[in-house]
Amino acid sequence: MPSPLISVVLPAYDQQKQLPECLDSLLAQSFRDFEVIVVADRSPDTPAGVAEAYAARHPRVTVLHLDAAVGVGVSRNAGAARASGEYLLFLDADHLMPRDGLQSLADRLVQTGPVDVLLFGHTRRHGGRDWPGEAEAQLAEAGPEVFGPSDRPGLFGAPALAWDRLLRREHWRERALAFPDGRYEEIPAVHEAMLTARRIAVLPRACVQLRRRETVHPTGSPGSSRFDIFEQYERSFAALDDLAAQQPGLDDVRDALFTRMVRHYLFTFDLAGCVSRAERPQFFHRAAEHHRRFQPAGHRRPGGREGVKFSLLAGGAYPAFEMAKLSHIAKGTLTGSARRNAS
Repeated sequence: MPSPLISVVLPAYDQQKQLPECLDSLLAQSFRDFEVIVVADRSPDTPAGVAEAYAARHPRVTVLHLDAAVGVGVSRNAGAARASGEYLLFLDADHLMPRDGLQSLADRLVQTGPVDVLLFGHTRRHGGRDWPGEAEAQLAEAGPEVFGPSDRPGLFGAPALAWDRLLRREHWRERALAFPDGRYEEIPAVHEAMLTARRIAVLPRACVQLRRRETVHPTGSPGSSRFDIFEQYERSFAALDDLAAQQPGLDDVRDALFTRMVRHYLFTFDLAGCVSRAERPQFFHRAAEHHRRFQPAGHRRPGGREGVKFSLLAGGAYPAFEMAKLSHIAKGTLTGSARRNAS
């Protein structure tokens, strides 16, 4: 039997009971040259029997059982090793694809020829509405041509997601790419895949919808924590340093990656319930150390309130940062009260 064009690797973690809908959306695709590898470990978030029931009815679906609770990253690595398709697509149980999603990707590959990475758009379903992904503008600006990593540095300023791109399986294998242990495992894997790619292309349309009800990270490997984010970005910058030693002229890539890193730290720090009150000083100072360590020469901070946060982080001014946040919250509350009183 010939190998399929696309292998969908799908860890079976299903905190919100969404795995059946995800599988249904894949099996309803108009494009048929694909396989689905559902990776089921021993995590309590892996539903018993769901993937097996689909595999029994649908020959495109196979189940890979792992003997321990290993987390999303290791599960994805295991699925990639089992895959036979030309391209890898890493999805989660809270994703849906439109019926023509895979066909759109296959059509784009006909236009581009073989590429190491094909990025595409996504939407987020929240509050009954669909919201565009954060990389929408970068994708629209990339154009139809195939390019290298230094040609579109703005793409390194977009969130590092494993599920908004196809990765050529031979590129994954040749570069010995893998998701590391811990949370935020997508960060270095995605960045290294982009940095080492020879041919990259973009499809500026949404092919995946995220239905995550809360901004939470899927199950990490045993012993993982929010602080893993720092080690993951260290890996990304190490990969960039390795490439820069061979290929000068990556200053714009470094600047975009730095801005993405700081924005990610600030987002994680501000996300309710993500970093505990007791951990906040330590998290802030780790982020400040990375700001000093990785800031490129000539970097220009964003404007407005975001620029103020960048500046406070750069100076390690944790008390001032917290006071500024409280002041902003109070101002927003007063403004909201004024609006209600005026109406």
